[in-house]
Amino acid sequence: MIKPEVLSPAGDMECLESALKFGADAVFLAGKLFGMRSAPKNFDNDDLKKACELAHAHNAKIHVTCNVLPRNDELKYLPEYLRYCQDCGVDALIIADLGVMEAAKKYAPDVALHVSTQAGVTNYAAANVLYNMGASRVVLARELPLDQIADIRAHIPNELEIECFVHGAMCVSFSGRCLISSYMTGRDANHGECAQPCRWKYHLFEENRQGQYFPVEETSDGTYLYNSRDLCMIEHIPELVKAGISSFKIEGRAKSAYYTAVTTNAYRHAVDDFMSMGENYTLASWIREELEKISHREYNTGFYFGNEPGQVTDNGGYIRQYDVVAMCESSLSDNTSLITQRNKFYVGDTLDVLPPCGIPFNVKCLSLETEDGECVESAPHPMQKLIMKSDVPIPDSSYIRKKRDSAFV
Repeated sequence: MIKPEVLSPAGDMECLESALKFGADAVFLAGKLFGMRSAPKNFDNDDLKKACELAHAHNAKIHVTCNVLPRNDELKYLPEYLRYCQDCGVDALIIADLGVMEAAKKYAPDVALHVSTQAGVTNYAAANVLYNMGASRVVLARELPLDQIADIRAHIPNELEIECFVHGAMCVSFSGRCLISSYMTGRDANHGECAQPCRWKYHLFEENRQGQYFPVEETSDGTYLYNSRDLCMIEHIPELVKAGISSFKIEGRAKSAYYTAVTTNAYRHAVDDFMSMGENYTLASWIREELEKISHREYNTGFYFGNEPGQVTDNGGYIRQYDVVAMCESSLSDNTSLITQRNKFYVGDTLDVLPPCGIPFNVKCLSLETEDGECVESAPHPMQKLIMKSDVPIPDSSYIRKKRDSAFV
């Protein structure tokens, strides 16, 4: 068995730093052009170079998404962009379009080519053709069950890597190719501008009853016909490894640095534990619990084990059981920490701490003090710097969380 890569998302520099601190082997991100997510800040040329330098200093890799389906007028910008990616030290380009792939071989010949999930690779014949064209990795279609992934692994060269999504938001379309957003809003999902109309509520109208609508619903809130559950494969690490998957991909370039930290940390520990324990492996309960501490829709295992219920039909919101209330900027003496407040909390609260590459633990907030030395009973001001005393020390760069009264948003 080969130890799989933990591949984490980053929509900006904060997310990249979070991925690296919490154990990513590689990070996938986008520049300002040709990436399939336009909502995040993404990385301009200077940031892209810094990202490569920072990742390589952590012995990690940078995979740049170059996976839009470009129109004719966009092709003129491609050569310069590809050259710059190579000059920055990008380790791999994730590509969906064959024309872009050919251009990458010409203008960025030293950069590995990974074929995007949007290419819809569902069989070993396609994977072998792409390998012969120069691909070193294929990101398989999300529609594949695990036994077919294992069969692909058995029929392709050992040198050709397989990457699969293991966690995050899913899409109702085939391999991420969807036209609903283009039809309804004019925002092209295949250029990273999806408005996510699959998450909206839908109602039925009858043409002869003007002004009346008939909800197609299971509750009074409407029916979410296309509202996919989130993928979570944390309980199936052994099966994924044994199927021959080379890289475990975590979806979420439009999500927060906190989301990146929690998911990266969970899959890092699960992979490391399995590779060291082998057949004696059991998933630590805290790892599964961590993935309930981020905003998410109801989880399932996607298509890996056949037809599992894939839609959330009674709500369109997220489950969120915890709020990040602070970040530990630096650990001081006598169990005190310099923190930056994110959400309100009080002296006396029991808080949940997630340290970099570590196991979460609880602390009690014993006192709070402003930078001017004023003692306060709560932290009500976002981004305020405070000195917090706790019953145990808190490591630098830890996320400090508090359980919510209500789990849904």
